[in-house]
Amino acid sequence: MSKSKKLDFRPNEFVVYPAHGVGQIISVEEQEVAGFSLEMFVITFEKDKMTLRVPTNKAIEVGMRSLSSPDVIAHAMKTLKGKAKVKRAMWSRRAQEYEQKINSGDLIAIAEVVRDLHRTDDQREQSYSERQLYEAALERLTREVAAVAGGDEILAAKQVGDVLASRAPAAAA
Repeated sequence: MSKSKKLDFRPNEFVVYPAHGVGQIISVEEQEVAGFSLEMFVITFEKDKMTLRVPTNKAIEVGMRSLSSPDVIAHAMKTLKGKAKVKRAMWSRRAQEYEQKINSGDLIAIAEVVRDLHRTDDQREQSYSERQLYEAALERLTREVAAVAGGDEILAAKQVGDVLASRAPAAAA
């Protein structure tokens, strides 16, 4: 069973780890843990200066996935253009839901968080925790868009920013 799952990811390939976003597999290595020999993906997250080791037989189980297809990226951009859906629940509850969406690794869910927390200049100021969640979601979205497009994060950030700006009502322009 682990043989077929192992073939899904290869060294030098970019992958998405739900709790950390886009990383690159730098190698597959054997490691002894508690007397057992485990095969591990070694994933580096350049921006966070972090290295993660994931057992190859658990990669799918923990939600690790390949980068999104251009179709999913297009769907995420379409999601950004939509109208923000702000529930009337208490902030702590909404914050928890946003956090879960960000850590789900699902690009569409992350795009929903960016859409819902995005503020234009004429809207009220965000609280510190709102801004933290917004920036975390925006960074995850931008990194994956950049990785799929070939790695230019500045271009990806501009692309996402342009989509969010195009959402603003024409009367504000």
